[in-house]
Amino acid sequence: MAGEDDEERAKRISQIVIGEDLSELSVDELTERIDTLKQEIARIETAMGAKQSHLSAAEALFSKS
Repeated sequence: MAGEDDEERAKRISQIVIGEDLSELSVDELTERIDTLKQEIARIETAMGAKQSHLSAAEALFSKS
């Protein structure tokens, strides 16, 4: 289910500590971490795009042209 996927993604992301020692992680764990972070970056970029669209629409509505 999508809800379970969201919860699992949130759990994986919450386990990532920026700047932590990576020497104890396996190649598979590092690969999984990269994949998780790439997915999160894509999610953030999508949210930013939506917010930018709303901002642009509001600016167009209230601009004096």
